[in-house]
Amino acid sequence: MTKPADKSLLKNRKVVEEINRHLWIESEKQGRDIGFDQAAKDWLENFSKAWMSYHMPKQKAPKLSSSKSSASKSTRSKSTSSSKTKVK
Repeated sequence: MTKPADKSLLKNRKVVEEINRHLWIESEKQGRDIGFDQAAKDWLENFSKAWMSYHMPKQKAPKLSSSKSSASKSTRSKSTSSSKTKVK
């Protein structure tokens, strides 16, 4: 079914409203009631990440790899130091 972290979103009234909207749209597309559980599973898997990044930006999921961010930081500092050298 859904992951425990995803289920915690179901406590948010706005998330439930979005899932109900998704339920209505998908049920109309299929010509039958798909049910709240199926709509919730589909919405959580396919739309929750984008919804959270827009509506809850301070609660973004952590980045998958910290090596990328440290690599980009070192690249930035190299380019910054090289640009300082060119200015002199």
